[in-house]
Amino acid sequence: MKAFAKGMLSFLMAVSFVVSAAFSQSNPRGTSILTLRGKTLSVEYGRPSLKGRTVDEVLGKLPPGALWQVGADTSTTFKTDVDLAFSNVDPTPDSHWTPSLVIPAGQYSIWMQKQADNSWKLLFDKQHGQSGEPVPNASECFASVPLFISKPHDLILREMVTIELDSTKDDRGGGIDILWGTLEARVFFALK
Repeated sequence: MKAFAKGMLSFLMAVSFVVSAAFSQSNPRGTSILTLRGKTLSVEYGRPSLKGRTVDEVLGKLPPGALWQVGADTSTTFKTDVDLAFSNVDPTPDSHWTPSLVIPAGQYSIWMQKQADNSWKLLFDKQHGQSGEPVPNASECFASVPLFISKPHDLILREMVTIELDSTKDDRGGGIDILWGTLEARVFFALK
């Protein structure tokens, strides 16, 4: 009888763990992968939906200095096999591109920080895989770079958060695009 009770208790604990894990990740996960000159970059993230709201209703409530985890549930994880030089200007051959930040090869969580003028910065935190709460202290994040904010260039409004990695025509760099509703946040990088 004791063996049955112990077995049943173990079974119920295992079921409880599986159910709580399933509910803790209530949004689907997305992945974007880019290979440039044999090096891989990837981003893995939660994909919350607007569900009838606007992106301004969701993100507009954040006060200056607040962080958004760029997705939902477990933090958004950005991985790069190569050092990247970031700028808010497209690194095409004819542009006057000056990198403002170098991110070493590695794995990071990424966050968006609202600024006082309603602009946004992309923050890279060396800790990754954490839940969205509590958010990291922005001053303790590894680095940040300004994001270029616009309306979607393709005029497609994304119901769910979408993060895309894309390359320049010459494969010397690319961009990280964060798309949600009417928001398109973009930052450019070049291979270092």
